[in-house]
Amino acid sequence: MNEQTAEPHKAPEPPGVQPPAKRPRVPVFNLPPALFFSLCLLVVIYAAQELVLSDDALSWLFFTFGFVPARYVIPLSQQGPELFWTPVTYSLLHGSVQHIVFNGFWLMAFGAPVARRIGTLRFVLFWLFSAVASAALHAVLNWGDVTLLIGASGVISGLMGAACRFAFPAERRPMLPAHLNARLSIAQALQSRTVVIFMLLWLVGNALIAVGIPLVGDSDQPIAWDAHIGGFVFGFLLFSLFDRIPRPPIAEPAGTEKDLLQS
Repeated sequence: MNEQTAEPHKAPEPPGVQPPAKRPRVPVFNLPPALFFSLCLLVVIYAAQELVLSDDALSWLFFTFGFVPARYVIPLSQQGPELFWTPVTYSLLHGSVQHIVFNGFWLMAFGAPVARRIGTLRFVLFWLFSAVASAALHAVLNWGDVTLLIGASGVISGLMGAACRFAFPAERRPMLPAHLNARLSIAQALQSRTVVIFMLLWLVGNALIAVGIPLVGDSDQPIAWDAHIGGFVFGFLLFSLFDRIPRPPIAEPAGTEKDLLQS
């Protein structure tokens, strides 16, 4: 007879202890899609400028897509159609690594809360119109000038002006993620100490640029401070045309902990 052996009275094994749930990983660059693709586009264009195009091709690119105020004093019959798209396309071109890196950091800082708040389509429209506003003031103050304007600084200034309407924490109010704050009216924004201090510092910086004292970068390369002002004024005064009512934040049960990420 075959016998099977077994350990008598073997105690059942206790159920395995579940490891504590891991917190979700937060990416280093938590950028809205519209802003991420905008940065990628700027980088790809600049890489093509430096690595692919010859000097003659680069000159053609700047002339065809850069903004030149003199185009608007020359009869249309004596020039090409560049004057119709260059008030926007100049914002996609950059002249040096330092130029695009500096603009990229400011674009991430102020473009992220604006893009999260207004969404992709409105962000694209805001880019287009703020670029035109920046170029328009530059053209008015440099009427007939043959200099070339390139760079996204005017658009970034527009995003800074837009951010002044909602992104700064309001005094004596609960802190929310920046893009969920209520939009301030123009009068309310001008009554905010934080907004006023930021605007004064921004104006002082551009005043220094206007008199030839650059805050960063190559002092031999002129900076279009007037385009900055055109973009900022546009963003500050007309942001409400692009804004939408932000979704209210989801209420958390009392006593729970939550990681708060602020743009």
